[in-house]
Amino acid sequence: MANERPLRFAAVGDIHCTKESAGTLRGFFAQASEAADALLLCGDLTDYGLPEEAKVLVDELSAASVPVIAVLGNHDYESGTPEAVREALVAAGVKVLDGEAVEVLGVGIAGGKGFCGGFGRGSLGGWGEPAIKAFVHEAIQEAMKLESALAKLRTPQRLAVLHYSPIVGTVQGEPVEIFPFLGSSRLEDPLVRYPVHAVVHGHAHRGTPEGHTVNGIPVYNVARPLLQRTYPDRPPFRVLEVPRVPAQR
Repeated sequence: MANERPLRFAAVGDIHCTKESAGTLRGFFAQASEAADALLLCGDLTDYGLPEEAKVLVDELSAASVPVIAVLGNHDYESGTPEAVREALVAAGVKVLDGEAVEVLGVGIAGGKGFCGGFGRGSLGGWGEPAIKAFVHEAIQEAMKLESALAKLRTPQRLAVLHYSPIVGTVQGEPVEIFPFLGSSRLEDPLVRYPVHAVVHGHAHRGTPEGHTVNGIPVYNVARPLLQRTYPDRPPFRVLEVPRVPAQR
């Protein structure tokens, strides 16, 4: 029966919508809606964070017939007006998370952009010049946003949505020199304290599709260019299945 099957969440990031994308994404969003019960967008939704790009994006998203939950990415900040992208999405009914938590179809979702800074022993420390301290402070603040969102969730099933990666495993394949700019282990720490069913992120176009945190949580890199290249015979989104929790009697 339909109500006994797992809930399905289609996840994709790095759409990089431009003004010229009009008419090219509707079919994609409609296909994702047919495959899933909700759609998770993992940042870099626009190419330069321009209001004109955001307008095209929401027009294309009108083809989605399921709830849409999104976080922004670094490209959405490029023009200095990420609020224009956020406002356009929110006005179209998209739930945009930046350290917030929502419940969708009984599943708790915590989301935020995240930030870079490196992984493990390669993480940048907050010591030295003010610019370095400010950079590390930003990474810590983004991790605290994620932790705050996760701490608010009370649902048995939970997902985390990011743009930057919380682990090094899903950026493998990128040039090792740029690993510090693709994510941060500081984002993994909240996931250890507040485990979730799965984590999805984007950003690393040449990374690895799957990995896991130190406590075994599946992490999926759903950057659209990566999915297109790795799975050319599939639509470029990943479908996560989340078991339904039986209703209490």
